[in-house]
Amino acid sequence: MFRNQYDTDVTTWSPTGRLFQVEYAMEAVKQGSAAIGLRSRSHVVLACVNKAQSELSSHQKKIFKVDDHIGVAIAGLTADGRVLSRYMRSEAINHSFTYESPLPVGRLVVHLADKAQVCTQRSWKRPYGVGLLVGGLDESGAHLYYNCPSGNYFEYQAFAIGSRSQAAKTYLERRFESFADSSREDLIKDAILAVRETLQGETLKSSLCTVSVLGVGEAFHFLDQDTIQKVIDTFEKVPEDEEAEAGEPEAEAAAAPAEQGGGAGDQDVAPMEM
Repeated sequence: MFRNQYDTDVTTWSPTGRLFQVEYAMEAVKQGSAAIGLRSRSHVVLACVNKAQSELSSHQKKIFKVDDHIGVAIAGLTADGRVLSRYMRSEAINHSFTYESPLPVGRLVVHLADKAQVCTQRSWKRPYGVGLLVGGLDESGAHLYYNCPSGNYFEYQAFAIGSRSQAAKTYLERRFESFADSSREDLIKDAILAVRETLQGETLKSSLCTVSVLGVGEAFHFLDQDTIQKVIDTFEKVPEDEEAEAGEPEAEAAAAPAEQGGGAGDQDVAPMEM
């Protein structure tokens, strides 16, 4: 990814019209642990993968509360995400104190995007190396935004960022049309299933993911590990039950020819050996 003299400064354009330092910051988002967001008409669910640096250390926090009606999940440089989440919390408190009403989600996202854009236009600054999924609820309904290090922002029905997020995006793309009418429980289940897609064969446990939810009449909060594990058990144990049920008819079918005996029974059993 070496770009010679065109990637030494964030304000230097390349001949092809690109800012490589900004692109490098966007690449840092792809290196972080996965974060996933989904929304329905009444709820927003944020989930992330708990990734520890070693077996001796704890994982870093990737989901932050901004206000009772807003939460944020990050992927990329955690230190930058922590600073930006504190800025968002300050903006929400100031708006609530001044206007005595909750800060609209879209306005907060615009302020955050403007703050990120300044870092792409000052030679003595560097872009924030973190992507943020901002979920919230206001008078216009539930919202989910993605804020990019470039200063761009987009609203989504569902989205995933971070390492191996493409597998989660594929799952979300297959299911997103039903999210608008999904219940709270179904939305949480889809979020956990999307997290499982990013693990690439690793067994999903409640200790490997963090899930938060907010909605109508429900302030932002984190789900405890027992609740997450119960949701995981609902779909992890289904295949075993189906195999047991499918095995019973096969056993009965195999026993019937044996009871009948004779040449006809041998002809029925022969194809089963192929």
